[in-house]
Amino acid sequence: MSHPTWIGLLAALLTTTAFLPQVLKIWRTRSADDISLTTFATFTTGVGLWLLYGRFARDVPLMTANAVTLVSSGAILAMKVGFSRRLPRPGRSE
Repeated sequence: MSHPTWIGLLAALLTTTAFLPQVLKIWRTRSADDISLTTFATFTTGVGLWLLYGRFARDVPLMTANAVTLVSSGAILAMKVGFSRRLPRPGRSE
């Protein structure tokens, strides 16, 4: 394998696993209060578009990396929305 391929594989590995610690932390604490809804909605949409682009380009590594990233960023987004709706916020009576 060429050096650029190894660099691409390493980049894909790092970017696809980058959000896993955040997913686990949010799941354990059941709190996503410090996560920006706008940021993760925008990011998740962008990753979905990269996945679509990879499909059109028939680029399997691009599709694979973005599919895994979409799952983790989508999980964070879902927990942000879900946990925000279920738990009362301090200072608010619900």
